[in-house]
Amino acid sequence: MQVAVGRLKNRPEFLRVAAARRKWVAPGLILQARASEHADDSPACRVGFTATRKIGNAVVRNRARRRLRAAVQNVMPAHAKPGYDFVLIARGETARRPYPALLGDLSEALKRLGAWRDAAS
Repeated sequence: MQVAVGRLKNRPEFLRVAAARRKWVAPGLILQARASEHADDSPACRVGFTATRKIGNAVVRNRARRRLRAAVQNVMPAHAKPGYDFVLIARGETARRPYPALLGDLSEALKRLGAWRDAAS
């Protein structure tokens, strides 16, 4: 079963996820999670992406966000539990990390935060 993945787009949504104080730090990313209370007509889980200026110039930040979006498309529809909001924060290593390792970082973060589900369930 695939889960619909939506987007977090405005600052108050990002701040609510950060206020939950549940995160996992991996070499390629930081994943913050929060059980959501969004309406029934919205997607099963929502994801926001951010990259600060500390990791590099605009080209590096955009590349890091693109790689995080691709990782989410590969992992989250099949493995993210519904009913969560997530924020993925790019780290300095995100743009250079091998893609399979980045997928592994995201999978491990979901497991550590209790938001992982097996694809068969």
